[in-house]
Amino acid sequence: MMLLRLAAAALLALGTGQAGVGPAPDAAPAAEAPKVLYYPVEADGPKVLDQALAHAAASKANAVIVFGADWCHDSRALAQVLKSDAFKAEFGSRYEVTFINVGRPQTGEGVNLDLVKHLGVNKLKSTPALFVLRADGKVLNGKKDAVSWRNAESRGTDKVLAWFRAFDKR
Repeated sequence: MMLLRLAAAALLALGTGQAGVGPAPDAAPAAEAPKVLYYPVEADGPKVLDQALAHAAASKANAVIVFGADWCHDSRALAQVLKSDAFKAEFGSRYEVTFINVGRPQTGEGVNLDLVKHLGVNKLKSTPALFVLRADGKVLNGKKDAVSWRNAESRGTDKVLAWFRAFDKR
């Protein structure tokens, strides 16, 4: 009988967060890690593009311009790979990566689409789009290739890095 009372007391203590088990009743919830934003909505797209090309020229590298949005899982996945230590170690000296927000072009709420159009894509139907440019602004990858990244998350890191390896051999 004594064992039954102890078990009941233990269950009661677990349910109320007493006896050092579980969070204290007034404990604050654990803070979430801040979400990294790759495609700042407040940035001036034309200025960001000009600065990216100038920086690429100064470093004698090609500019990788990614048009995407932080709401888009494929845009975020591609940005994570391009910001990774693995990418920087292998390609950091040859490519300067810049991210430009395009809002939601699929719903008519796009921004900076004039920049995408200037690079040869008249209508951006999905995100992200990735362009490789020389410092003088000449696009080095084709339009079809540039807009083919809407599956970036499912490609994974290895396939994205392999794309850049193959691009280097062109």
